[in-house]
Amino acid sequence: MSAPPRPAGTASASGPAAPSRYPSAEAASPAEAAAGATEAILHDALHSASRGVVVDSPPGAGKSTLVVRAARELAATGRPLIVIAQTNAQVDDLVGRLADADPELPVGRLHSSEPRPYDPALDEYAAVVTSAKIADLRELPVVVSTAAKWSWVKTETPWPHAIVDEAYQMRSDALLAVAGLFEKALFVGDPGQLDPFSQVGAEQWAGLTYDPSASAVTTLLSHNPGLPQHRLPVSWRLPSSAAPLVSAAFYPYTPFRSGTGPGDRSLTFGAPSDGTPVDRVVDEAAASGWGLLELPSRTTPRTDPEAVDAVAQVVRSLLTRRGATTDERSDASAPLTADRVAVGTAHRDQAAAVRAALAALAADEDTADAGLTAVAVDTANRLQGREFDVTVVLHPLSGRPDATAFHLETGRLCVLASRHRHACIVVCRAGVPELLDEHPSTEPVQLGVTVKFPDGWEANHAVLSHLAAHAVPWER
Repeated sequence: MSAPPRPAGTASASGPAAPSRYPSAEAASPAEAAAGATEAILHDALHSASRGVVVDSPPGAGKSTLVVRAARELAATGRPLIVIAQTNAQVDDLVGRLADADPELPVGRLHSSEPRPYDPALDEYAAVVTSAKIADLRELPVVVSTAAKWSWVKTETPWPHAIVDEAYQMRSDALLAVAGLFEKALFVGDPGQLDPFSQVGAEQWAGLTYDPSASAVTTLLSHNPGLPQHRLPVSWRLPSSAAPLVSAAFYPYTPFRSGTGPGDRSLTFGAPSDGTPVDRVVDEAAASGWGLLELPSRTTPRTDPEAVDAVAQVVRSLLTRRGATTDERSDASAPLTADRVAVGTAHRDQAAAVRAALAALAADEDTADAGLTAVAVDTANRLQGREFDVTVVLHPLSGRPDATAFHLETGRLCVLASRHRHACIVVCRAGVPELLDEHPSTEPVQLGVTVKFPDGWEANHAVLSHLAAHAVPWER
């Protein structure tokens, strides 16, 4: 997290929260707290004299729903706006959500000149207009594109409003490139996710208010400390078993809670456990929401063959034991299918090794129909923003001889531990707490740089301490 800590609730960075006419996030029910926060955000977005409004959102709190609603309400007042997202996938998703929510609302999808520049599914919406030229879309009430594409747009008359989605993943230099396109903006993002990516070192700007590698929100608030700031107080993704841990470990200054309670969701299996550690950890996760499959302590290559095999075995167990989920969305149960399971890793070569292991298991006649190769297997960076019923995580520090800044990055562990609706199973070698104690942070202290809190050292300890109660030792 690169943004400075802020008080929980609706507040200005220059002082404590003012008395609110909306329900208290702590006293109200989850639905009332979320609705009250949303109304306060929309009120400031529509009526505040400030040029910007910042919204912090925990995992699964409804960022996209908020963006869609804000865009529709701004458009309904006759104020044209642009929506700035960070990737083409995010843009396509937002355009599709807008078209589904309001089929009569004309929405522009500004894209590049490359072949297949957007999701062909958008062509099915009558009110969606796609073009590589802003002149074709300029008169539409809403135009959506990536920050990279918007940086090439020139206009003499700025749009009255903009919405910046995933603002914490946007570098400040990208914000500078588009800042002249709009008069006011709503910035929505998750401060606990991975920091913006930079291909070059930025040490020479560290501590400066115009550090181009800092997130857009960090730089925005350093120059405009009085902007209205809000938070969404409820995660509708994370179950009641996960929200307390993720909130305490990664969002200590902006706490949130689950929108569901104990018993609102369940994960069950039609086939009984065979008593192996793999099936036992799957059952533990189904019962408690968490599972730790703990391999013997050992220093290994990054693509640890035993750990990769263990991950693949867990996935096979999940998909061959006829799993079923129930939740608050429906009275009927739904089968646990491959598209609702994901594997998260720290490195691309680890993800590739897991895919190969799953492909090998899929070649077995007994598991050929389980859909093992259809499981999403990717790094935290690529899984960011996605949601699944069950996730299997290869812990970033498993088998490592050291604890580097990359592997200790708070956002990486936060992403891996917050993608699931029902259960998360972590595969890790024993000895990580001792590894953390042997490798305290040695990053240089730089003047003017806001200290990240919680740091990766503390967050890892908090997560592993919780997982210890759900550990199953690996035995072959």
